[in-house]
Amino acid sequence: NMEIGTFAANGYGEAFAGAAGYQQISLWGAFATEAVLTFVFLMVILGVTDGCHENGKLAGLAIGLTLVLIHLISIPLTNTSVNPARSLSQAIFSENACAMPQLWLFIVAPLVGAGLAGLAYKAIMCECKCCKKD
Repeated sequence: NMEIGTFAANGYGEAFAGAAGYQQISLWGAFATEAVLTFVFLMVILGVTDGCHENGKLAGLAIGLTLVLIHLISIPLTNTSVNPARSLSQAIFSENACAMPQLWLFIVAPLVGAGLAGLAYKAIMCECKCCKKD
């Protein structure tokens, strides 16, 4: 007999404290965790895939190791989203009644983090020679 339980769903607060090893984290703590880690992930992706800097050969390694680090940090906190599609699929099948009502955070926070990463990367890289048009 298999139990689904939280089924790798993302969550925060008392409803998820102790479930699958989660630490109790507040709504704003979960939001900050997801937004900041998504920001970091996207900055790495943008940095290593930017054709301007010849990082293509090690891009997969850099992206993969960054994702491992992100998971090591956030699995005990929110069970790691950084991807709204991953959060949606797990919330649908979770037996935890709070998974669906908390889903909005795991859609909005990664979108905020990704948007800020795009803006920050553009602002930083516009100072680079290869980004300037002749």
